Amino acid sequence: MSFLNEMLPETAEAFGQMRNSIFKDGFLDLKTKELIAIASSVLMRCQFCVDVHSQRAVAAGAAKEEIAEAISVAMFVAAGSQIGWTNVYGENIYDKIFEKDGEEEDCCCCCED
Repeated sequence: MSFLNEMLPETAEAFGQMRNSIFKDGFLDLKTKELIAIASSVLMRCQFCVDVHSQRAVAAGAAKEEIAEAISVAMFVAAGSQIGWTNVYGENIYDKIFEKDGEEEDCCCCCED
């Protein structure tokens, strides 16, 4: 974050204060918060964040198996969120596709000739 420190020091300081206010024992202990951060980092596809929060989770007492489970929870949420897209039109998209009896409908964005 050195670029942020140089360009926007107040913002960098605020970010650090936010981190410090969150990543301490509270209603959730630090290890649990780091495991949540790992799962969130997986979903945000931030490898750097996964690495940092994994190291911090280990330092807070997390076992490799706990980190693996946190990652598996993120994988489940990611997979499940994709299933929801099949009902984006208020009905199952597969029913909508196969009801058409071969009738083609124009795509809204990328498939127009």
